[in-house]
Amino acid sequence: MSNYSQLKEVLNDIFELNKADLDFGIYRIMNQKRKQVNEFIEKHLPEDIRQALSETQSTDKTEIENELKTLKKNLDDAGILAEESPKYNTLKERLQSVQNTDVLEQEVFSHLANFFKRYYKDGDFISMRRYKKDVYAIPYEGEEVKLHWANHDQYYIKSSENFKNYSFKTPDGKTVNFQLKEVSTEQNNNKTQGDAERRFAIFKELPVEEIDGVLNINFVYEPFSKVTKQESLLSEALELLTENVPSTFTSVFTLSPTEKNSKRTLLEKHLNNYVSKNSFDYFIHKDLGGFLSRELDFYIKNEVLYLDDINTKQGDFFLAQLSKVKAIKIVAGKIITFLAQIEDFQKKLWLKKKFVIRTDYCITLDKIPSIYYPEILQNKAQLSEWKALFDIQIENIEQLNAEQFLLLDTKFFDESFKDKIISEIDDLDYQTNGLLINSDNFQALHLITEKYSEKVDGIYIDPPYNTDATEIVYKNGFKDSSWCSLIENRVSISKPLLHDSAITCTTIDECEVDNLSLILKGVFPERNLRPTIIEYNHRGRVKSNFAITHEYGLWMIPNGTDLITRKKEISDDIKRNLRRTGTDSLRQDVPKQFYGIEVDRKTLQIIKVHDSLRVEEAIPIHNNSETIVIYPIDEDGIERRWYYGRDRVELEANDTVWCKIIKGAYHIHYHQDGKPKMRKSVWVGNLMDASTHGTELLNDLFGMGSRDFSFPKSIYAVKDSLESMTFDKNAVYLDYFAGSGTTRHATIRMNREDGGQRKFILIEMGTYFSTVTKPRVQKATYSDNWKNGKPQDKSGISQIIKYQVLEGYEDTLNNLYLENKTELDFTGKAKEEYVLQYMLELESRDHLFNLQMFRKPFEYQLKVTENNELKPTKVDLVETFNYLIGLYVSKV
Repeated sequence: MSNYSQLKEVLNDIFELNKADLDFGIYRIMNQKRKQVNEFIEKHLPEDIRQALSETQSTDKTEIENELKTLKKNLDDAGILAEESPKYNTLKERLQSVQNTDVLEQEVFSHLANFFKRYYKDGDFISMRRYKKDVYAIPYEGEEVKLHWANHDQYYIKSSENFKNYSFKTPDGKTVNFQLKEVSTEQNNNKTQGDAERRFAIFKELPVEEIDGVLNINFVYEPFSKVTKQESLLSEALELLTENVPSTFTSVFTLSPTEKNSKRTLLEKHLNNYVSKNSFDYFIHKDLGGFLSRELDFYIKNEVLYLDDINTKQGDFFLAQLSKVKAIKIVAGKIITFLAQIEDFQKKLWLKKKFVIRTDYCITLDKIPSIYYPEILQNKAQLSEWKALFDIQIENIEQLNAEQFLLLDTKFFDESFKDKIISEIDDLDYQTNGLLINSDNFQALHLITEKYSEKVDGIYIDPPYNTDATEIVYKNGFKDSSWCSLIENRVSISKPLLHDSAITCTTIDECEVDNLSLILKGVFPERNLRPTIIEYNHRGRVKSNFAITHEYGLWMIPNGTDLITRKKEISDDIKRNLRRTGTDSLRQDVPKQFYGIEVDRKTLQIIKVHDSLRVEEAIPIHNNSETIVIYPIDEDGIERRWYYGRDRVELEANDTVWCKIIKGAYHIHYHQDGKPKMRKSVWVGNLMDASTHGTELLNDLFGMGSRDFSFPKSIYAVKDSLESMTFDKNAVYLDYFAGSGTTRHATIRMNREDGGQRKFILIEMGTYFSTVTKPRVQKATYSDNWKNGKPQDKSGISQIIKYQVLEGYEDTLNNLYLENKTELDFTGKAKEEYVLQYMLELESRDHLFNLQMFRKPFEYQLKVTENNELKPTKVDLVETFNYLIGLYVSKV
């Protein structure tokens, strides 16, 4: 294979030209631009190289010829034979090499192929700066400490849900579901074992299973030898499925041909899409153009000019490389510009504030006027949900009146009724107690930034731990690096939501605690990192050498905030007897604090504090008809002492020190300020147990086996964390890895206990949002006591909860169309600049953000993916712009 053929192969891979049958996302866009890309690779690049070499060589040739001529004359004048001069022979060799364009061309093609192949793999550009063989250079800008990882300059855009769920409908309306079985674990936390990489393959032990009329096709994602091609594994999967798909699902073999594959079936199409969606585009580079340009300079200096050898070779050798360097710079620069246009376009789509697709509310009936009850009673879907969630059968108005903490869900009602209900609520945003967002957390955080900037009092998150049991699916062997990008991207974008004194807590285990600590320090340099150890599993999780019982809470606390010794609120002050007990409590221990306090028998007012008595002066308790003098003598007649001296009792008498009758006896009491609430660094005890107060709590809420969520936190561990952040009863908490919704459950419990109005923002993109997260919030609102999915009391709390679904990144891509700008009749340099720099931006502009939406803002639609089918869906444009502008709604 020629060097140019190798370069074409590399560029075809980078520009996705070998994925012509993929009709989703950026691949569909690149397929539309296949002609321009091919023309650039096939025609313009070779011409550019030849022209660059020709221009340089013509200059070099003239200079060398003149130098040779001058040197020969000088040698002849000196009587020296020119052919015996080393310098003369070197110049002749240089003249011969600049005349041989083909050799230089092939060298340029080879260098270009090597350079771009080095930084690109499976859809991503990775920082792999080679200083020399097996030596890498890490960019460093003088920081005291810097954490660097392979994907540090990229956005992580893949979520685990993409791997776990992919469904499509057959022509006869049946559902086929691709699912990933347990992902194999690896001995090395950072790289795949040996010479292996992960691939998708059919799960041979159980390739298909039909459950409730749905055909499930099972895959694994495991290490294979690098020589094993994904295409061969797909062919093997298709062959096995052809033999195992039930006869009732033969419609999966309906033809769905492409230009290159006339025999492609529907199953093959979706199988290819499934694997491709999970194999490509994990990351989007934040500055691909700058990154590749810097790396190109580094490559040229170290692998074309060989700077390490600059003192060991003749200068002529380096001069001979200049024409090659110039050609590489010119051509590579154009490729980089084109690639940067594509990557920046994807970055723009990723960072685009996403539309709110749907907004609904869950509202307790106490907030809904009874005039709407008859219509509510007619809604069978709502009544059915109440029965399923709360085990309540509602049949008449009287029962509605008696069940004021049932939550009406506006999704069951038409827009007109929903608008009427919402219009009844004044100060809507202020009255709304919580917000649930079903979305990728990066996108949701990005959207709400303007509205909730510096409004959040505390962030509590429980991200994926990246353990063997809960690792994120990754590729390229970069397990930790993928996780670091996922976390850093989201922690960074959440930072503007925190006000200056807000605190964050992130829980993690030993697998990523070191990386997470450095990430948090990098994002929050103005805060102090304080770790806590939480014993969440006192039985122990089996691990080599030790049974793991703990995890970590990493706290980022503003400088000057003393979380550890903050005092309790005054409502938590202790009322106790002024008579001291225990160690050093006897009269002789502090004689001056044995004195009498005279009290009015009727009013219990303290009248006089008598002088302190010496130990030897024993006097009886003074009694008369109107007053009584009380000494610190206990029920057993033991003379003890008071907590306070005379001066303080005189100062605080009948205020924080007072008399009280208990069981007919007079006692002096006092308010003891709440002791510093010690937040210890190790949290232990049964209440921290995630099994009892996490898993079993979910079982109580939903019934055994009916939930779809693993590894919930103990509600007490989360509650203690939230209470540690602030004593403000109106605090706003954020959890953008919401999971099962423990954070919201904890805030509801806190509000029940002290009457607070704490609010929450929960973000969760998992499919269990609708089956666990939201239902748990509804159940916890209705009652705090559940058993086997049924409420054990009706300790409801009044609530308005807003929940929303956002447009996804895939939706953005799928709604994108490129409009051929036929009116732009460019030629020459103008056309090249247009194709390399502006084509995607200009041709997508009208579809990326269509201003025509404002003509009918309540009718604007996007095509949203459901079961891998694009369906027109109305967008909540008003809510979207409330976020964009930062508006708070007073009245609808």
